[in-house]
Amino acid sequence: MSSSRRRYSAQFTDEAVQLVVRTGSSIAQVARDLGINEGTLGHWVQVWRLDHPEPEPEVTEFDREKMARLESENRRLKLENEFLKKAAAFFAKENS
Repeated sequence: MSSSRRRYSAQFTDEAVQLVVRTGSSIAQVARDLGINEGTLGHWVQVWRLDHPEPEPEVTEFDREKMARLESENRRLKLENEFLKKAAAFFAKENS
């Protein structure tokens, strides 16, 4: 059983990738619409994204302060959670 590989033009691959990138449609949906393998389109999109990385957004002072505040709150909540776990274990043992 011999299978021949389909060849796609550069224009076709570029247009397929742009359908995914610009419209936000899923790779699976675009692949179904175009009648191509999902893995093939996924590879094309992955290569395009490696060649065209999105610029990193600039971090503002507001964002830094917000992150510091959230990290501090996260640490506090983790400590409270650990304390509550220990208290629950203590009272469960005491009631047994």
